[in-house]
Formats: sequence, C-alpha cells, structure tokens
Amino acid sequence: MGQGCLKATKYFLFLFNLIFFLCGGVIMGFGLWLLLDNQSFIVVLNNSTAVKAACYILIGVGAFSMLMGFLGCLGAIYEIRCLLGLYFSCLLLILLAQVAAGALIFFHKDVLNEEMSKIVSKVLDDYPGNNSTTEQAWDFIQRNMECCGWIGRLDWSGNMVIVNSSQLLFPCSCQNISLASGNFSDSGFCEAQTPDWPVYDVGCAASVESWLVTNIGVVLGICLGVALIELLGMILSICMCKNIHTEDYTKVPKY
Repeated sequence: MGQGCLKATKYFLFLFNLIFFLCGGVIMGFGLWLLLDNQSFIVVLNNSTAVKAACYILIGVGAFSMLMGFLGCLGAIYEIRCLLGLYFSCLLLILLAQVAAGALIFFHKDVLNEEMSKIVSKVLDDYPGNNSTTEQAWDFIQRNMECCGWIGRLDWSGNMVIVNSSQLLFPCSCQNISLASGNFSDSGFCEAQTPDWPVYDVGCAASVESWLVTNIGVVLGICLGVALIELLGMILSICMCKNIHTEDYTKVPKY
C-alpha cells in the first residue's frame, strides 16, 4: 500500500472512530434516559429486573464503545499495530454481541409484552394516589394519551383504594375533559357523581405500544448505523494493521 493510501486510510479510520465514539455516547445517553427519566413510560416498568438489566447493558455497551472509539483514534493517528489489532478484536466481539441481543429480543418479544402487561396491571392495582414517581409517570401517560387503564377503564376495578372506598372514586388523570364539570385534578383520585365515570373509554395499550414501536425503531436504527460503522472500522483497521511496517533498525546510526 502506498504512503498516500496509508495516510488516507489512517484519517478515514480516525473519522470513523470519532463517529463510533459519538454513537457510543448516544447509546449510553439513551440508556441513562431510560433509567433516570421520570416522565416516560419506562418508569412504570422500573420494577422489572429485565428492563433495568437492559438499561444497564445499554449504558455499558455505550461506555465500552466510547472507549474503543478512543483507542481506535489513538491507534490510527500513531499507527500502533497492537492497538489496531485489539480494536479489531473488540469490534468483532461487540458486533457478535449486538446480533445475539437483537435475535433474543426478536424471538422473545411475546414474553416481553406479557411481562409488561403484568407489570402495568400490578401498578394499577397498587396505585395509592400518593403522587409517587411511578404514579406521576402513569398519570402523565393517561393524561397526554387521553386513555384510561391498560385495556380500558375496567382495569381500574381491581384497585384497592377504589374497591375499599365508600365514595365513587376514579383516577383523575383518566378524566375526560369534555365531560368534566368544575375544577379537576391531574393526579390521585376524584369523586364521581354517578357510577358512570367521566373518563376516556379507550385503553392505553395501543398508544403505549405505538410509543414503544416508535422508540424501538429509533434504537434499532441507531444500532444498525453503529454496526455499519463497526464493520467499516474493522475493514480499515485490519487493512492499516497489515500495512504498517515495523521500523527498520538497520538504518539507525551506530556509534
């Protein structure tokens, strides 16, 4: 490989590693957002060990990707063969791990949907109206998506506060504004004047699933982009590693 081609490969590899570093930051940021955001649906699923594990995996993969991008930049600029070889090996492992994770998610999506349904049902049954983080997230969903319950309003029939109360209570965040009269609250429980609650009839399942599908598409798009960058980085790194020659120490002056 000529010196011109070697230099072009070196700077292209540096550019790809910079993009790889930034993509790792995006993945880590997404994992942190899922773990820490108090106004998203993911808060409702925070009791799920699988969801928390997925968030930590995203954070770990993102951090590791940033580290590999940094090492790749060093190896490319300073033409260090051992770093380029290590970079290629780690990229290969990351790529295989991403393919395995994607396959697991795809083939176990029914199990994930079932677990999500169970978690949401438990949230509705245990909803005490104390304005906790989980309750705020669920109120936010019902209020903004204009829905009530997971499948419908009857999902709230198992809530212990509603069952044990002598009043006709319903979740305030479910309240249909067009049917409301007077002042109304955004959270907790409100008192109904009749057994027919003034709430939305539609459940949140369809809207939430649409939200999840939309965000999963974004995640998969990011992962696909990262995979392509990884593949290009692997090709460039192995080509550069093969064509970096060791120093010819016979040319060193002897005294």
